[in-house]
Amino acid sequence: MFGRKQQPLLHCDIVHDLPGRVRLRCRALRYLSEQEHELQQRLQDRPGIRTARVTCLTTGVLIVFDPEAMTLADVTETVQSAIGNYSLIAFKAERLELARQTVQERRLNEEPLREMVTRVVVTTVSLLFSFRRPTSPSASILGRFLTMPALTSLSLALPILRSGTESLVKSFRPNADTLSATAIVASILAGRDLSALTIIWLADIAELLTAYSMDRTRKAIREMLSVGEEEVWRLTDNGEEERVPLEALRPDDRVLAGAGEKISVDGFVETGEASVDQASITGEFMPAHKRSGDQVFAGTVVKSGRIVVKAQQVGDQTAVSRIVHMVEEASHRKANIQAFADRFSAALIPVNFLLSLIVYLVTKNSGRALNMLIIDYSCGVRLSTATAIASAICTAARHRILIKGGNYLELLDQADTLILDKTGTLTEGTAQITSVVPLNDNDERRVLELAAAAEEVSSHPMAVAILEKVRRSGYRIPKHTNSQTHVARGVETSVNKARVLVGNKRFLEDNRVDLTPAVDHAGRLARRGENILYVAHGGELVGILGVQDVLRENMKKALNRLRFSKIDDIILLTGDVEQNAEIVASRMAMDGFRAEQLPEDKAETVLRLQSRGTRVVMVGDGINDAPALAYADVGIAIGATRTDIAMEASDITVAGDNPLMIPSVINLGKKTMSIVRQNFGIAVAVNSVGLVLGSIGILPVVWAAVLHNATTVAVVVNSARMLLYDIENGRS
Repeated sequence: MFGRKQQPLLHCDIVHDLPGRVRLRCRALRYLSEQEHELQQRLQDRPGIRTARVTCLTTGVLIVFDPEAMTLADVTETVQSAIGNYSLIAFKAERLELARQTVQERRLNEEPLREMVTRVVVTTVSLLFSFRRPTSPSASILGRFLTMPALTSLSLALPILRSGTESLVKSFRPNADTLSATAIVASILAGRDLSALTIIWLADIAELLTAYSMDRTRKAIREMLSVGEEEVWRLTDNGEEERVPLEALRPDDRVLAGAGEKISVDGFVETGEASVDQASITGEFMPAHKRSGDQVFAGTVVKSGRIVVKAQQVGDQTAVSRIVHMVEEASHRKANIQAFADRFSAALIPVNFLLSLIVYLVTKNSGRALNMLIIDYSCGVRLSTATAIASAICTAARHRILIKGGNYLELLDQADTLILDKTGTLTEGTAQITSVVPLNDNDERRVLELAAAAEEVSSHPMAVAILEKVRRSGYRIPKHTNSQTHVARGVETSVNKARVLVGNKRFLEDNRVDLTPAVDHAGRLARRGENILYVAHGGELVGILGVQDVLRENMKKALNRLRFSKIDDIILLTGDVEQNAEIVASRMAMDGFRAEQLPEDKAETVLRLQSRGTRVVMVGDGINDAPALAYADVGIAIGATRTDIAMEASDITVAGDNPLMIPSVINLGKKTMSIVRQNFGIAVAVNSVGLVLGSIGILPVVWAAVLHNATTVAVVVNSARMLLYDIENGRS
């Protein structure tokens, strides 16, 4: 039930093949009937394919090809690539079909927690009083409905009765509430009003625990991404400041934000300067300097300074609100196992009615027949999966990790391949001076000071790295004049009336500087993946600098932990040159790498891996990696990324720069699915025993209700353990 993996939607299977002829089957074609002719034409236009016939009804593709121009693997890849152009249509259609197969159940978060607590208290008090008086099965039918437990049961069961009836009337399919409503009414008719009240009491406790878990999830996310105060300062047209409610803000309003305050709108800085902490949105650990014209986002904090922000998006239109809504709707994006649980329980509901009828016809005993309605699999199976997934999402949110749906937790459990971007993901994403090699009797200090003099007026990342190195070393930048920048080559200035040149090899050779003393050193630095800058003064080479984007701290430890999480392949995808990619992949002991990859190349690599049946997790910075993040089974954005890409293209966002969170979130998915499997086993085993005992008369109706609902409570409590899960250390 849990071990079998369904092939990816776009995966093509070879049904049979002959030389120059092959028949393929792809599940995605089932949803592409309107695109059938267009897809067929696309395939026929491909070089090497003689004829193509697409039949969406049977999900088949018949290809006749030139065996001298194409191999069987080429044909399969071509067909899969062509179908991939319609992947979004197919994915949406499949999700819609799954939703239709699932019986519509009552959403637990529609009822306020306070009302649910009140229901449990009322039911408990009613039960305590009811135990003091004997039941009277001999009373008239009307009298059986007028007892205190019966009246309490009926009043509290109204949502259950309404949901069960609507499902039966509108979709002609019973749901779990239909079964519960029937059991409650049947119990009262049989004079077992205490059984009816017990059913509601235990069911309410289980639903309260589930709803509490979901409420904790929403609160954790909202607290993490809170957009600010309930009231904000707005600048009027005549320059006056006024305090207004957050909901009163409109686009083009001017909002003031000072030190310690949260910005409450998405917009641009109109006036002022400030240091803004954007960690909750972008994951950047260093505050960003914002001045006139810079973009700012709701939910970010002004650390120092004061700015006036001209609002672009307000209220539910802000980036942070879109994120909150996206995560709140995670319950609609169910894991396959959760959808299976819903379909499994829905399919067994009619079986309960049938068993009840059979038991009554065979035994003529209404109590035994009633047991078949009271004991069912749906509550335990459905609530336990929902609670486990909601609790896991809540736990992740507390650790500043956004998971946009329960389906991604299941996919993390199944993942066997991890793809990593390099710049900004494996590495810090900022250039740093990693080597200083003095030459011709010069020392490190002189090399750095001369380089800093030339680079002081430049904003190039390498210039920033040099100036930062000089500042941290406590050196001083000498006085200089006549600074010039030569684009893509280097910079020059004058120190003590002599020219200082800092740049690449070609720049210094063009200026007739002898680079012979640096040949061996430059080769050694290049083999380590460092970019080389040459520094000359007065026509003489004084030294070389090695500049590199350093690896993130703990990244090696994170990859080691991933190996223990049963990730078979770890692959590097980068737009960097092959030499640098090979050095990083070797240092990190990765299974492979691909260099000089454009965004579309990364996405194609992901699709190619998925076509082999692998489950791919892509980790990137959310900018150049957006297409790959979207195509991967699970896309994880980590590090200093832009809001719209990092939050919306990825499935999981780690709001921080700690790479150890990558194995932690994968282990969270595995732990969640382990608990779900435990719950399935408990719910099915205990309720099956209960059905057998109830049908042969060993288990009375009241105790049947206790057994069934106690099992439901037990699996929900087991699921709620995820609220206490220590995501960093991987233990409850």
